[in-house]
Amino acid sequence: MVLITGANGQLGTEFKKLFDKMGVLYISTSHKDLDITKPKEIKAFLNGKYVDIIINCAAYNAVDKAEDEVEECTLLNRDAPKHLAEAAKEIDAVYATYSTDFVFDGEKNVPYTEEDLPNPLSVYSRTKYEGEQKVLSLYGKVFIIRTSWMFGSGGNNFIKTVINWSKTRKRLSIVDDQISAPTYSKDLAEFTWELIQSREYGLYHLSNGGECSKYDQVHYVLQKIGWQGELIRVKTEDFNLPAKRAKYSKLSSGKAEKIIGKKLPDWKDAIDRFLEEMKCMGEL
Repeated sequence: MVLITGANGQLGTEFKKLFDKMGVLYISTSHKDLDITKPKEIKAFLNGKYVDIIINCAAYNAVDKAEDEVEECTLLNRDAPKHLAEAAKEIDAVYATYSTDFVFDGEKNVPYTEEDLPNPLSVYSRTKYEGEQKVLSLYGKVFIIRTSWMFGSGGNNFIKTVINWSKTRKRLSIVDDQISAPTYSKDLAEFTWELIQSREYGLYHLSNGGECSKYDQVHYVLQKIGWQGELIRVKTEDFNLPAKRAKYSKLSSGKAEKIIGKKLPDWKDAIDRFLEEMKCMGEL
């Protein structure tokens, strides 16, 4: 039995769809069902449920708000993953949780591997990195999976926001100095599940293939949906955002791909499939 926490978000939604399709038994929880910041509540919830895999899809992702909401961000990104790891250890369950490309400072210009040393630039990225360290120091049967620029049908994301902007605006300004790779939550769930089956525990990077700037990503999406407006290149510093961003944070998925035996699809292919999914759902 699999326990999915944060099950109503983008990634949790994809795991539910994947498991329904595969016939995998699971329990899905949102924060209303289970407060993962409270160890006693986690223990009570798991009691008698025969859970052998825990997948934590819950996180605090409001990068700029986190600069002010330090306590809330820390509870969800550092403490909750640790509490779930402790619970997994107690019941001898496999545990998977997620981190981010934001743990790196962006000083490289080639994809980051698992061996590269993190240097978080913000409250959000620092709490994610601290969560990684807590989990890895607690328990051996864990998968820490860093990903980047996630998008999917469940919940909000940057691509959905851009599409909504395009409906009412004739001009959009997008930064061209942040480079990484958009990652489709559908691909992330499927590759995570294959990685879990390998039982090759540890730290991994999983993001769609290739790399692009935020501007490139938006340009591709808007071309695909036939937007006729003006797209303007700007720099991150033009927005005066509270949280500092890395300029380059592309993750290398080579370690995971070698174990799984196949490569993650290119980011353009992933966006194509996502837009098709949106059309089928009547949202595009």
